Amino acid sequence: MAVNMYEGLFILDSNRYARDPHAASEQVNEMVRKHGGEMLASRLWEERRLAYPIEGHRKGTYWLTYFKLDSANVAKINRDWQLADLVLRAMVLKIDPRIGEALVQHALTGTTAVPRSRAAEELIAKEKAEKERAAKSTDEVPEEINA
Repeated sequence: MAVNMYEGLFILDSNRYARDPHAASEQVNEMVRKHGGEMLASRLWEERRLAYPIEGHRKGTYWLTYFKLDSANVAKINRDWQLADLVLRAMVLKIDPRIGEALVQHALTGTTAVPRSRAAEELIAKEKAEKERAAKSTDEVPEEINA
């Protein structure tokens, strides 16, 4: 099957996360690796009061992830998250490959600065060279006009 990029947003049990943040985050990452996925970004989003209680919890820790996974394993990984005591709710979305790199970059650094493609760099260099040639041609005045 095809390997796609996915975004996962999880509401984690705040009490378990507060006791051991590293173990909680590692459990989410391990579920992805267990099914042959590659974790691209994984970070705390925020902790907040829930709109309504979920399994008796009034607060949740939101965890944001980006990962690559074989599409055949998505149902399996969703089932694992449903069974995990740490995860109160999970949502996994397939990401368009054209914007995936920008989303991962933003998740890792908080910015959306993505390196330009080679085609964009070549176009910028070509336009710059044309402007320089045009500037040189207007600077060069024929000798007969100067005399």
